[in-house]
Amino acid sequence: MEPKKNRLRPKAHIDELCYPFIYEDSLLCDYEIQTDQLTRLLGWVLSDLRKLQGQYPNTELLEGLEEHLNWIQPCCYHLNGSLRGKLALTEADHGKLLGYYREMKIVVKDRISGFVLPGGPAPVGQLNQCSSLAKKAIRLMVRLHNDEGLEVPEILPKFANLLCNYFFVATLVINKVTGFEETPFISKSYK
Repeated sequence: MEPKKNRLRPKAHIDELCYPFIYEDSLLCDYEIQTDQLTRLLGWVLSDLRKLQGQYPNTELLEGLEEHLNWIQPCCYHLNGSLRGKLALTEADHGKLLGYYREMKIVVKDRISGFVLPGGPAPVGQLNQCSSLAKKAIRLMVRLHNDEGLEVPEILPKFANLLCNYFFVATLVINKVTGFEETPFISKSYK
């Protein structure tokens, strides 16, 4: 029998502990850190979006995007706490996000023709990162459910998948307003 390994545990003062669950073995803490990072990054997105509005004043598209993101940011913290705590996202929240997504998708329908290389002025880069963080959160939900047996309410991965798509469309909206042209990506791997 292999000897039990000495586990890393907090031994310091509470002021030296960044998060109560930081030492647990479950991927749940990783999921919470991932969604926390997403929420924090959205704060940066909103800051840069306000700067962009200064360069492109009276732009209803950017104002609408800011309104959406101000609603989405706390939803990301709800996504964060809904596995360990009480489920805080609803079908109504999903419906609202879906409405925002479809609204923005109509605005950029002429720009959606396939894969594009990520690019554009700030906060496009941050929004692309938000999309990737939402994907990572989904993957952690899959592992928590499949590997650790944690019940994951269906609304959470459904909402996070929609977030990924929303963030991508938001990059296209910003690029449309600023005149940035995306570079199409032609895959050599997939036809």
